[in-house]
Amino acid sequence: MELNGSYILPASTQKIWEMLMNPDTLAKVTPGISRLELESENVYKAIAEVKIGPVSGKFEGKAEVLHPVVAQSFTLNVHQNSKIGNVSAHIKMHLKAVSEHETELSFAGKAHMSGLLARTGNRVMSGVANTLTKQFFQNFEDELAAKVEV
Repeated sequence: MELNGSYILPASTQKIWEMLMNPDTLAKVTPGISRLELESENVYKAIAEVKIGPVSGKFEGKAEVLHPVVAQSFTLNVHQNSKIGNVSAHIKMHLKAVSEHETELSFAGKAHMSGLLARTGNRVMSGVANTLTKQFFQNFEDELAAKVEV
């Protein structure tokens, strides 16, 4: 399944980078994440519970940040396992300054699924991925607003 898109966030590339590299912030803004723990440099243990439409399951696995270029780009490798199937994703993330106070965060990659997740069908899983992506960016924007208010 292809994963790609972009979103304009109301903060500098440095601020967005710092939030993306902070496991506490990521645990708050990533839909379904109940725990995100730093295991070693750029490697996180992630536990998530996802319930959207016909997809419901607890996922455990790892997320690894590869090739980080501060405030510009990185690649995210994710491997999650569950009783309903496994997900493996490789996603390139790019940050681009739109203005002094706006950043375009774009992503492109692929996710491979197995088990019930794979049998559920690409159309349903694409819808779930789109819903989770929209929730992620809305949560990220809400977190940015909360940090400005503090």
